Amino acid sequence: MTKADTIVAKAVADFIRHLRERNASPHTIKAYSRDLLLFATYAGTRGWKQIDHIAVRGFLSQLYEKGLSKTSVARALAAVRSLYRWLAREGVVEQNPAKLVATPRLPKKLPRVPTIEEMNSVIDGQMPEVAAFPERDRLMLELLYGCGIRNSELTGINLDDIRLSAEAILIRGKGKKERYVPFGDSVKKALTAYLPERRKVLGVATKHAPALLINRRGGRLTTRSVGRIINKIAVAKGLSPDVHPHTLRHAFGTHMLEEGADLRAIQELLGHERLATTQRYTQLSMKHVLQVYDQTHPRAK
Repeated sequence: MTKADTIVAKAVADFIRHLRERNASPHTIKAYSRDLLLFATYAGTRGWKQIDHIAVRGFLSQLYEKGLSKTSVARALAAVRSLYRWLAREGVVEQNPAKLVATPRLPKKLPRVPTIEEMNSVIDGQMPEVAAFPERDRLMLELLYGCGIRNSELTGINLDDIRLSAEAILIRGKGKKERYVPFGDSVKKALTAYLPERRKVLGVATKHAPALLINRRGGRLTTRSVGRIINKIAVAKGLSPDVHPHTLRHAFGTHMLEEGADLRAIQELLGHERLATTQRYTQLSMKHVLQVYDQTHPRAK
């Protein structure tokens, strides 16, 4: 019996085929194929009843021995769990031994926040060619970075929530909590440029469309679309590919702190229930402060 003929290898091939039929992302298929191929090789000629949680742990140990990182090992375990879930649905196995194996504890990484200069370079100047609706996309960037709101809060804004004279927006946050968030001239300019374009897209349906941010068909923009658009623009403007809407929220909090804003005020603006959540920004900002200290203080050299 060759490796390709083993029970586990056959099941892996069927599972990957199932993922393709379900139109899973190419990234997922590639990662699962790689990890599950290693699992099939490790399992060898064993049957499902011979693979218990101790065997799964042995597989993870082997990955560590090969020099794989905790993140890679955690991803491999997730792939094995997914395989077993599918096998259970297919009636092949009754239990999932991978569920009994603890996920490796990953180090909590603080997100890398773009600098003030980088943020200005993204928002200022022409929107790149990848921006399909430049006026709307600039407003999205201005609101995410200028107001520090969450992606879900952004897509939930209705036209009636904007108080132009007060220069504030009514935001519906987590747990249906409402707060007013101020905005500056940059947001005002972006709004002024976008609203006529929004009317053009909607035509006569303007009264029946409460959403501030719409797609080209006139529907409310989804959080998924916002994530994709923000990432495309950020990459086109030279930022890291891991930039997403939440990165701009982090940038908002970090930059305000760096410029001397009070932590309580930032907590209020971000809509954090606990100050401890806001204090994460002091960790992000502290790295910058230490860098400045090392570079400028005469006793640090």
